[in-house]
Amino acid sequence: MNRTKFFVGMFCLLISTALWAQSAPATVSGAVTGPSGAPVPNATVSVRNLVTGQSTGARADAAGRYSVPNLAAGDYEVSASAKGFGAKTSKLTLTPGAMQTMDLALPGPAGNAVAPSLGDLGFPPEQTQGSAQNQARLDKRSHMLMIHQRLGLITLAPLLATLFSSNGAGGRHGTASGRELHAALGGVTAGLYLTTASFAIFAPKVPGTTTRGPIRLHKALAWIHGPGMILTPILGAIAYNQRSRGERVHGIAQAHAPVAVVTAAAYGLAILSVSIKF
Repeated sequence: MNRTKFFVGMFCLLISTALWAQSAPATVSGAVTGPSGAPVPNATVSVRNLVTGQSTGARADAAGRYSVPNLAAGDYEVSASAKGFGAKTSKLTLTPGAMQTMDLALPGPAGNAVAPSLGDLGFPPEQTQGSAQNQARLDKRSHMLMIHQRLGLITLAPLLATLFSSNGAGGRHGTASGRELHAALGGVTAGLYLTTASFAIFAPKVPGTTTRGPIRLHKALAWIHGPGMILTPILGAIAYNQRSRGERVHGIAQAHAPVAVVTAAAYGLAILSVSIKF
């Protein structure tokens, strides 16, 4: 009789263990990163059951890590998104009690140049895991530098138009209307450039941040196109006045075209330095 009770007890224990294993909750966790592999803090993560349609949300921490526990076994769709990035969606199958890892790499925003991640902006991963004050600074700096990048791309349009209109402003085929158009385009370019530069200049600085990679080249080129963007309209105004008086362009005003070309070339290289990964 005792032996029978023992086997019945063992059988019940095995059955209960098997039932618990079949219903044990699963967990999916991982890291959310940007195009360069740097963590994306505070990203929004959603885990949706493809059969029931039920979704469970989570938010990544300062290191880009997330975890969604207490999930039933089944097929799921895991998606992540963050401001300034495109969305990323992946599918996976969870088994009972599984501890599944799903890392999600967010692309740049669709239809735009890839927005710089914190890694692109010179921040090593350990600096994205600091205090709330530092995180707030990083968020504001990242946001301002993304605006800086987008305005920089927009500034290319009037800059190229100014260069193309230079044929109608000077030389044998120059006309008064051509000079006025060239001057107007130059003014628009200078205004957009100064606005673009202000977002980089006034972005909050984070102590201990080192400049590296493409950003180092980007900043070095700014020492060329920055003064050039100031000097070019000044020389252009002098040349404009000389031509308006019926004089040939002479003196320091003759440097207007070469300075403009060097400035445009340096600006174009600066754009490429943060658009192409190397």
